[in-house]
Amino acid sequence: MRQFNVVVLGAGGVGKSALTGTFNVALGIELDVQAGLVRFIRDVFVENYDPTIEEEYRRTIMIDGKLSSLEVLDTAGAEQFTSLNEVYIKSYSGYGGYGGGHGGGGGGYGGGGGGGGGWGDDRMSNLGGGLRAVDWANTKIERFEKNFYVEDKRVSSLSQQEVDEFRRIKEIKVQGRGVPRPVQSFDECGFPEYLMTSILAQGFDAPTPIQCQAWPMALSGRDVVAIAQTGSGKTISFALPAMLHINAQSLLSPGDGPIALVLAPTRELAVQIQQECTKFGSNSRIRNTAIYGGAPKGPQIRDLQRGVEIVIATPGRLIDMLETQKTNLRRVTYLVMDEADRMLDMGFEPQIRKIVSQIRPDRQTLMFSATWPKDVQKLANDFLSDMIQVNIGSMDLTANHNIQQIVDVCSDFEKRAKLIKHLDQISAENAKVLIFVATKRVADDITKYLRQDGWPALAIHGDKEQRERDWVLGEFKAGRSPILIATDVASRGLANFVPSRDSASPRLAFKPETQIMN
Repeated sequence: MRQFNVVVLGAGGVGKSALTGTFNVALGIELDVQAGLVRFIRDVFVENYDPTIEEEYRRTIMIDGKLSSLEVLDTAGAEQFTSLNEVYIKSYSGYGGYGGGHGGGGGGYGGGGGGGGGWGDDRMSNLGGGLRAVDWANTKIERFEKNFYVEDKRVSSLSQQEVDEFRRIKEIKVQGRGVPRPVQSFDECGFPEYLMTSILAQGFDAPTPIQCQAWPMALSGRDVVAIAQTGSGKTISFALPAMLHINAQSLLSPGDGPIALVLAPTRELAVQIQQECTKFGSNSRIRNTAIYGGAPKGPQIRDLQRGVEIVIATPGRLIDMLETQKTNLRRVTYLVMDEADRMLDMGFEPQIRKIVSQIRPDRQTLMFSATWPKDVQKLANDFLSDMIQVNIGSMDLTANHNIQQIVDVCSDFEKRAKLIKHLDQISAENAKVLIFVATKRVADDITKYLRQDGWPALAIHGDKEQRERDWVLGEFKAGRSPILIATDVASRGLANFVPSRDSASPRLAFKPETQIMN
């Protein structure tokens, strides 16, 4: 057991007043006395833990200012916290929570009157404030190799007309100076045996269009922009060249950060990318880790301290690790920004810019995006040098013609009945249904009434613990719960969980895989 100073939040003033005290427990505690909830801040054994992350709720009973009992609301740490007695509040202070400020104890986490500010003052905009700017002009950096591509004779022997025809059939469009020709088979890429073994073990027949063109571009060491939809095979497009790149660099020394960094907008996508890197890197002894919020920091920090060649990270958690000096980006020479449009939609641009400022300017940068709006174009122009671009399919937002799409316009009060009607119509053995909604509350409400009606439905959204998200996706993938209600946190990267590789983009597609926008 270790002692930690904690903050106890209670009702008071316009905002919340704070009771501070010392609790002799294994985890930091934050009590909302009025709601009867206790929020355990996990991972506090690591220095500089962030008390707004890694939290879980447990129900409490307060008697005479002390915690008399505690009911664990989930299984994490249940053996430690089934009963806590004699936990006393040591002292009282009327300041406004972490943010300080006087005048009735306002502020605290949510801001508000009196105390003003606190942790509620737009923490996202302050992420990275503790990072030191790097003067790359006066920093000595070692040269590194990034061009590993030798064009196969079969590719060189093609006429330009044959190359153009292949690109036309595959809907491949390229821009830029000196774009390499596409490959048409795996053995034309020049991958070493350890990668070819992993590729063949997956049973793939041929590269996807994005892989045909992106592999030669990435292996040439060029900065690349790739515009392709989810489910197109883009993860392998940057993951396999990353492994060649890593194996051409000097080995990591103690204290070194990663060689390849992949930025992703959501934890689900980060986990999926990690799974692909693990799958294809198993024969090369390349280590990786996924760094994302909503999961304990301890295991992530241990991975970083042991040394990994590939880090897949969401921007917020990575900045947290950089500010607390759990890792560094001095060795990064291969940078990937996956789903760049999504990261900008989520407001990550300031964090991305702070992260990139920590990486040497002569790195190789690859940007993958499903769309090509002006803000993504500006980001590419700022971060990529002499870039080459590949677009798969039309640049316009058009429907997938392989999927039947039906739009049913109705009022809010009609939605429930029509949803049940559609489910009755499309129900079939081994069918899966995705229902996308705008808010977490609606996701939970729909899941509740579907389950009450006997439908095997589960929900996934940003308020779910990571282990619960993983379990829900596992149940959906296995078909034990074939109806998944999701907010936009799961609207990308779900292609691996349904048999149809291109079913992640339509508004509503019928049998056997169905999406419904509610």
